[in-house]
Amino acid sequence: MARGHERVETNIGLMVILILVVVSIGGIATIVPLFYQLNLTQPVKGLQPYTALQLTGRDVYLRESCNVCHSQMIRPFRAETERYGHYSVAGEYIYDRPFQWGSKRTGPDLHRVGGRYSDEWHRVHLINPRDVVPESIMPGYPWLEERPADADSIQRKMRVLRTLGHPYTEEQIANAPAELQDKTEMDAIIAYLQSLGTALKTRR
Repeated sequence: MARGHERVETNIGLMVILILVVVSIGGIATIVPLFYQLNLTQPVKGLQPYTALQLTGRDVYLRESCNVCHSQMIRPFRAETERYGHYSVAGEYIYDRPFQWGSKRTGPDLHRVGGRYSDEWHRVHLINPRDVVPESIMPGYPWLEERPADADSIQRKMRVLRTLGHPYTEEQIANAPAELQDKTEMDAIIAYLQSLGTALKTRR
């Protein structure tokens, strides 16, 4: 036994192969069972894929790097749930590609921000955050009021998402450009923010 152990330790190639085998078996044993837990792979009741306006707002949110300072995952700790609301569950993220979980919070977590404030509050906050939160260090985004929502690529985005499992209908895709007509990027990002975390809140 000792001689076999010494052989493994002195043969780097063999050690690498055995490490990869052990890690692979451990990974498979850890990950594969998760695919059979429905609460991890099925949307929570009432969850809908983003509308054309919300989806456009989500793209603006990513483009402006809002996800760098704001997470979208409430951990199951009392300090978090008392501040933000019910902890996040896997079934709420089924239609998020990519996830916006994050691990750094310069600003507050946004996963339960939907419905917490009015559209007008969000508008004022995005134009000049200090008008509603004097101590805020968040930059303003006044140009979002001037830029029209992108209606040219929305149908292609929705078709791609449908191939990935999002249940968009042909009618929803066909009506998407009209939904964005006369809307600004400000309207879109507000619609996105107002959708966050509402499925679970409504259900509960």
